[in-house]
Amino acid sequence: MKVSGVITLTSDFGLTDPYVGIMKGVVLSLNPKAHIVDISHQVEAGSIFQGAVILEAACAFFPAGSIHVAVVDPGVGSNRRPIILKTETHLFVGPDNGIFWPIISSHQNMEIIHLTESRYFLPNVSCTFHGRDIFAPVAAYLSRGVDPLSMGPVITDPVSLEFPLPQQGKDVLTGQVTRVDHFGNLITNIHKIDLEQFLGSNRPVIRIGSLIISGMQKAYADAGEGQGLSLIGSSGFLEISVNAGRACDVVGLGTKELLGLECEISKIEHSDVDGPIG
Repeated sequence: MKVSGVITLTSDFGLTDPYVGIMKGVVLSLNPKAHIVDISHQVEAGSIFQGAVILEAACAFFPAGSIHVAVVDPGVGSNRRPIILKTETHLFVGPDNGIFWPIISSHQNMEIIHLTESRYFLPNVSCTFHGRDIFAPVAAYLSRGVDPLSMGPVITDPVSLEFPLPQQGKDVLTGQVTRVDHFGNLITNIHKIDLEQFLGSNRPVIRIGSLIISGMQKAYADAGEGQGLSLIGSSGFLEISVNAGRACDVVGLGTKELLGLECEISKIEHSDVDGPIG
């Protein structure tokens, strides 16, 4: 794989502290030509699951040879392993805590390297900031063309992450909220294909918290202002929204409580559904 020079960063560091800037400084000190792109630094603190969902949604849109650094690392300083995941087209650098599990589980041809060669780290590795001391310098060296296989042994037992799948019964399709975006939209784990296969030519009734929505829209503006709506979002998954409002506020739960909240879809016969979903 030829590296592109693009390095992405995903973390739960936020933007008020210097941590993200420090990581960028480390990368640029080792490779001034690197192109650094922020995916998100607003992952809920310590939420490996949310970080995994955000990274998976974004990484496919970057050029082949990109290096993705993900640091949502509540186990920093423990015996959890620092790793590189090498797929056919991308490299991923971060902790072996499940954050790369959606990518691992969807790729057959890959290698996972346990980072053990300290010559690719900063000289003094702290127990609280491996993003600075291990993952940023490793990404910089990779972007300069260093072979990831020179950085440690290949392992075959990465940490998995419980990643819920929609559950389909005869009359009900049940999914979960996996992400709440900046606009308060609730993104679920129900893919467009899952929904189409379940509904057929029927019309959905969607229940999530206190919201009950009948039917599907194609765009946010298809519902009246302040009204709840459901549509297939840009990532291809069912999204619960409120036009000119925030679905998360209507449901009345905080982000931590919303993640994993069940979304239940039933169907009613409807002979004149306007075309396919989404």
